[in-house]
Amino acid sequence: MSQPATRPLSPVDRLVAEADRALRTLFARPVAQRPNPAGELEPALLDEPGRRDVAGMMRVNHVGEVCAQALYAGQAMVARDPQTRAHLLQAAAEETDHLAWCADRLDELGDRPSLLNPLWYGGAFAIGAVAGLISDRLSLGFVVETERQVESHLDEHLQRLPADDGRSRRILEQMKADEARHADNALASGAATLPRPVPSLMRLAAGVMKAVATRI
Repeated sequence: MSQPATRPLSPVDRLVAEADRALRTLFARPVAQRPNPAGELEPALLDEPGRRDVAGMMRVNHVGEVCAQALYAGQAMVARDPQTRAHLLQAAAEETDHLAWCADRLDELGDRPSLLNPLWYGGAFAIGAVAGLISDRLSLGFVVETERQVESHLDEHLQRLPADDGRSRRILEQMKADEARHADNALASGAATLPRPVPSLMRLAAGVMKAVATRI
């Protein structure tokens, strides 16, 4: 028996789908498709200042993954090329793993995600959609620059982590490897180089986000 044809998604369908994705990202418990890299490692015995410091870092990383979900969703919604859309959605699926791992680590530390996640999500989604509307190549260029900046940020956190906090370290190391692969894949797919002021503006915005999300 032949399968019924599926109709293309209308703009309204896409908006509804993205609203559902946003609600699940912000308010549902994320489910990882891959095992937590921390595995069965024993948690470090952190004093209270150390616990707060690590929790602040993991909260920032959780915000970064919320923003990655939003950025990729905005880009994929308006992507013209099906292969570009598929690339973005595949990267978003792996970022969901990161989101789940960061949420797990925050729970283990007895702490919470940022209270401003809806704001971060909305801003990143708008940036992704605008970049995607300009061109698919520019959209992929945002992926490359975003992931390179995230790699640098993760390096900073890996240097700051307490030496015996193996659980956080394993998670951040796997996240860094994934981000590097996402950037390489975007480059191989034809990413354009961003205009000179854009990377600096992205670093400035990320700095503001990190300063706020560490505490709120």
